[in-house]
Amino acid sequence: MELVITTQPTPELYTIVVEGEVDISNASKLRDAIDLALEQPTDTVQLDFAQVAYIDSTGIGVLVGAAHHAEERGKRFSVAHVQPAVMRVMQLLGVDAELEVTAL
Repeated sequence: MELVITTQPTPELYTIVVEGEVDISNASKLRDAIDLALEQPTDTVQLDFAQVAYIDSTGIGVLVGAAHHAEERGKRFSVAHVQPAVMRVMQLLGVDAELEVTAL
């Protein structure tokens, strides 16, 4: 499934809306979008995962790396509207505690 990424930047919040499945074939596209967002002057970067039904370990690695990069830059990073199946993967891998995640 194709990964569609759109951005909604405001002075307070840079939102990245993600639609599709995040896996090894497209994780670099998500990484690039997050890296660009972290370069912006906004203090908070938030991923909207309402339309993400699947994520693999590569995608999880992108999220964890992004959280570390955000912390290094003094920015807040969160993943919002996470579907139950994606939340389950995050919990199984133990990253839900490391990431600021809110469920759908």
